[in-house]
Amino acid sequence: MSRVRGIAWYTVLLGLSLIFIAPLVWMLLTSIKTPGEATQVPPTLFPQKITTEGYGTLFEAGSQTPVLRWFLNSLLAATGQAVLVLIVASMAAYPLARMQFRGKNLLFGLILATLFVPIFTLIIPNFLIIDRLGWLDTLWALIVPGAASAFGVFFLRQFFESLPRELEEAAVLEGANSWQVFTKVILPLSKPALATLGLISFLTNWNDFIWPIYVLFSPTSFTLPPGLGILQGAYTINYPVVMAGAAIASIPALLLFVLAQRYIIEGVSRSGLKG
Repeated sequence: MSRVRGIAWYTVLLGLSLIFIAPLVWMLLTSIKTPGEATQVPPTLFPQKITTEGYGTLFEAGSQTPVLRWFLNSLLAATGQAVLVLIVASMAAYPLARMQFRGKNLLFGLILATLFVPIFTLIIPNFLIIDRLGWLDTLWALIVPGAASAFGVFFLRQFFESLPRELEEAAVLEGANSWQVFTKVILPLSKPALATLGLISFLTNWNDFIWPIYVLFSPTSFTLPPGLGILQGAYTINYPVVMAGAAIASIPALLLFVLAQRYIIEGVSRSGLKG
């Protein structure tokens, strides 16, 4: 009976895996088709004639779609915001998890309450602030506004509370102050949670479409999501080119997930143990 149940579970997992993998496979196969075959009815799964014209169109000299520049902009913006989120969230979560002070629970409740504020209500205030700072049409407009992450504070606080207090007490007995405990004890033990939050922050910025189209104006300043929107014409769409751009945009996300998978699983599981 247990063997049948195991086979059934593996069958379900295999089916779910195929559901998630199928769009990626279709995207890659479409990117190496000709424009005519990509719109053929009924559609073909495997290309009858393999071509890299879609990728060539993206990278041709003098192109109005500088995909490599968009890729670099996205990489810099997503990496910069992920680093800032880790710095701000970890420094905010540590006192909320490990220190005692008046109003701590109220402060944490207010931070959590911001998660229920619709993100679209913040677009105009953030735009006005960015305009006053002179950051419009720059990567700073994409990096700084999302640095204070309420989710990041909540996530790291849950993880910090799951760590044994004996290690912290031992460090204090050795003469360590609060900053040394935070940097030498807490952070090294929190690599899974930090890796998970860093990946989530990176992907959130990497996939953001709405905010960049408000604050970026020149084509050379675009990131990949709004930039790839240019690839769709007003009346016709070159699907191999669009899919080639989507394939390039998916590379960092897939690589990061593969490299950080172990930390992600451990970080998510441990963050839910206590709180």
